[in-house]
Amino acid sequence: MTDPKPTPKSGDAGKSAGPPRPRLVLPLGQDAVYSNVVRIAHSPSELVFDFGRLLPGETEVHIKARVMMSPLSAKLLARALADNLAKYENTFGEIKVPQGKTLADDLFHSLQPPEPPTPPPGPPKPEGNS
Repeated sequence: MTDPKPTPKSGDAGKSAGPPRPRLVLPLGQDAVYSNVVRIAHSPSELVFDFGRLLPGETEVHIKARVMMSPLSAKLLARALADNLAKYENTFGEIKVPQGKTLADDLFHSLQPPEPPTPPPGPPKPEGNS
């Protein structure tokens, strides 16, 4: 004789009976990485995200982490980001993106080349001689 299937509890209504979700484990000492720049490259089989930090007045972006994903995982990440940004904006208000400028303008505006030096003044011209 087999046991009958367990009946769902009242709080379980509407939940899928799929496999349990994996538990996320953050290792002790795992450092968080702040990034204000990401370079994205791809091949037919993967997307590569290089997360970096550009400090004001510097000309080099220091890459702090590289994340590689399958195209499917990257698409699911894009969907999750869109969903979480919508929730964020519903809670805290719209995130304003500057118009009329490119991301490069925002990041590298302070990196304009310096003005060329002005030539030093020459010797004074004698008066009366032209």
